[in-house]
Amino acid sequence: MVKRLSLIILIILLGSCGLVTTRPKLEMSLAAVAFIAAQDANAPTLSPNLYRKAEHYYLKAKSNYKKKYFNKAKQYAILSQKFSEQAELNSQLKKLEQDN
Repeated sequence: MVKRLSLIILIILLGSCGLVTTRPKLEMSLAAVAFIAAQDANAPTLSPNLYRKAEHYYLKAKSNYKKKYFNKAKQYAILSQKFSEQAELNSQLKKLEQDN
């Protein structure tokens, strides 16, 4: 009886693990928007190193999201957003320098 109850509790705990982690929809959306903004700011040409890092983390985030590794996907999406924003800002500053 105790073994059976322990087994049931273990199954419930293991089954609920997937329910605890939520999908990082907001982080993925913000990363996508930031990445597109970096592209629009011509970051691939004006800030290639930061842009490549942003792209690398964005692709890793998408891959992990598809594999349902939501914690890793969230971390990579946040990193992608950070580097995308830096690449966009750097590109805009370089454009201003070229115009002056």
